[in-house]
Amino acid sequence: MRFFIVDAFTDRAFAGNSAGVVLLDEPADPAWMQAVAAEMKHAETAFHVAATKSLRWFTPVVEVAFCGHATLAVTHVLGGEQTYDTKSGELRATAKDGWVELDFPSDPPRPTDDDLSEILPGVDIEYTGRGAENLFAVVKDAETVRTLEPDLDKLKHTWTGRLLVTAQSDKTDYVSRFFAPGIGIDEDPVTGSAHCILSPYWSERLNEKELTGEQASARGGLVRTRQDGDRVHLTGQAVTVLSGELHV
Repeated sequence: MRFFIVDAFTDRAFAGNSAGVVLLDEPADPAWMQAVAAEMKHAETAFHVAATKSLRWFTPVVEVAFCGHATLAVTHVLGGEQTYDTKSGELRATAKDGWVELDFPSDPPRPTDDDLSEILPGVDIEYTGRGAENLFAVVKDAETVRTLEPDLDKLKHTWTGRLLVTAQSDKTDYVSRFFAPGIGIDEDPVTGSAHCILSPYWSERLNEKELTGEQASARGGLVRTRQDGDRVHLTGQAVTVLSGELHV
């Protein structure tokens, strides 16, 4: 069984979001996949089964239904045009000329009255909403996003324990950070699925279909987005930093 460590949404090693990729000939036991993901210790490890074209994603502590950066990592490894059977439905991706484009369902946020004042103390929040699985907050400026220190313990015990915070940016079209202690990830470096929320929100607000977002984590990364009706096309680069074999 071949495995890879890939840095996604970056053009250089040790930046972007690192993902494990495991290539399987046949389906594997979910408990085994979870154990491998825990051993890998990356935010996500993706398991691709050649026989069925299925794709599943595991954090070190739980399986998730959808992960953008690990899908980009798998497509970077496999190359060409790929169609994946996942718990979120059929997903398509294409690797070409050093870039990977992902075709994902759009996840526009719906406004809510969630009180995030204890999670983001002292932060002026302009808008709160929810995507399919994430709390969503818009704040006044990019500097606020960059210097956030959320109360992760309080966040962990809300709804799904995931929060996406964003603002308009002077460097790119928008900037964001993503916190997910509810699934064992205090802060995710670059989150493809989060841009399925960011793209429809900022495309409508800025009246532009094609945008570039910066995720301002310590590792950092850039994601190009193109809003296409109820689909979002995410584009990024990736670098393979390690490959080898699993012996268990």
